[in-house]
Amino acid sequence: MFEVSFLGKKQTFDKKIRLGDLLTNKEKDKYYVAKVNNALRELNYEFAYNAKVEFLTAADYDVSRVYEASLRYLISMAAFELDPTMQLSFDYSVSRALYCEIRKSEKKVDTAFLEALQKKVLQLVKQDYPIKRITVTKDKALAIYDQFHFYDKVEVLKYRENDFVHLYECNGYYNYMYSLMVNRTGVLNKFKFRLYNPGFIIQFPRSESEGLIPEFVDDVQFGRTLREEKSWIQIVGAETIAEINAYKKERRLSDFVNMCETRHSNMIAELGVIIKSQMENLRLICVAGPSSSGKTTFTNRLRIELLTRGIKPFLVSIDDYYKPKAEAPKDEFGQPDLEHLHALDVELFNSDLQKLISGEEVSLPRFDFKLGKRSFRTPVKVSEEMPILIEGIHALNEELTSYIPHHQKYKIYISPHPQYHIDYHNPISITDIRLLRRIVRDKEYRNTVPADTLRMWPSVRRGEFKWIYPNQETSDYVFNSELTYEIGILKKYALEALEAISRDHEFYITANRLVKFLRYFEDIDDKFVPANSLLKEFIGGSSFYYD
Repeated sequence: MFEVSFLGKKQTFDKKIRLGDLLTNKEKDKYYVAKVNNALRELNYEFAYNAKVEFLTAADYDVSRVYEASLRYLISMAAFELDPTMQLSFDYSVSRALYCEIRKSEKKVDTAFLEALQKKVLQLVKQDYPIKRITVTKDKALAIYDQFHFYDKVEVLKYRENDFVHLYECNGYYNYMYSLMVNRTGVLNKFKFRLYNPGFIIQFPRSESEGLIPEFVDDVQFGRTLREEKSWIQIVGAETIAEINAYKKERRLSDFVNMCETRHSNMIAELGVIIKSQMENLRLICVAGPSSSGKTTFTNRLRIELLTRGIKPFLVSIDDYYKPKAEAPKDEFGQPDLEHLHALDVELFNSDLQKLISGEEVSLPRFDFKLGKRSFRTPVKVSEEMPILIEGIHALNEELTSYIPHHQKYKIYISPHPQYHIDYHNPISITDIRLLRRIVRDKEYRNTVPADTLRMWPSVRRGEFKWIYPNQETSDYVFNSELTYEIGILKKYALEALEAISRDHEFYITANRLVKFLRYFEDIDDKFVPANSLLKEFIGGSSFYYD
């Protein structure tokens, strides 16, 4: 006998129970997955032990990824039924949506195509087919992928070490999306398609929008960055894990790493030209981006680039303007919210910037994080030829620099924007790249195990949606900090520690998802990474810290 607590009630069972069977018919359309003793599980999960079950709706953080992966599965299934030879490719795109296009085909994504695809998807939703997880041998999976013309998946499976493969089956269709899935097609009825030449955009419910589909916003800067990234990986032939691994197999790693690093150097040089051309009016350069974007190393490299052009930027640290913890705003748990804009002394920061730009002498603060208080330095002055350079998560927030006229500011948003894939149905998550970087840096330099980083990550993400993403559209330049070779480096630092997270741990599902795709990447030796690489910010050995 075992007891299960769920939805405000308790029941006792004497045999194994399936999660979905705990729900009434009405409830089955509301919930997508559940946490069983804090471990995320599919509704097809069966168990026979005492458990506290929390069923999750589209408003829950953990559901967004499950819903999105399941929707990719459903759209791929619909496309296969329309035309078995059609090959779709998915990418993460503007407005927190997916972008999809048809690969290597004369078929165009137009209104007629999109209407036909949507009609087929809605038919599959209405038929409410069960989606079942199965396990097959590697040879069987290769045969299935060959049958469905998934030749990119065949290439990736060559790097799989295990002899078995997990797949999901639905009415005779097989695919795998490297994620937990919903248990039936009938719950995937919330989505929007829109043409986005040469493909189309897929919007879906987001937890940060309370389970609703957010309004579509076409961010010109962000969209251009993603298009440039997609063009880049096609030029260098690195669209999938198999193509990336081929560089090592063919003994061309040095070329690959240097191409990636040269791309960063070219973007920084481009910024140097732009800033130089605007120096007559420019007084403030602002650098912001979400966690683990590489802001610190980028800012140092930009500083060096400007020095080579005769521009001597003056660095002002936003972190030195923190208030004592007791004065910081409180979060929903009553704790100091150090990611809140007003955890900073915004008034003093604005005033100091204004005085420096006006040529006045200013005593800048220095915040001692151990003591939790600030002191003040020797007064300094900044000449008209010295732009002020600031970096931090709030650097693009207008309130932080409201005393400075718009025409005197140049704003740079930095974040990795990968457009490569495990296979064409499974894009590498932009967020997962940053999460891996954070896991490695926390483990190597903050004595923080991956489980603790995973525990903090939802809070970090909430702060990003609140304070960073609303301001990214005000940027003048988007710097794409992804390095297409980097997972081959990060793997060595992260994989073993992630594998150590036990199956009954509350973050096992996330850890295991990261482990699954890390294992497919070939290791890359650290010796290939240049000393000034942005990647060194996470693995150590950066030339910017030798002094």
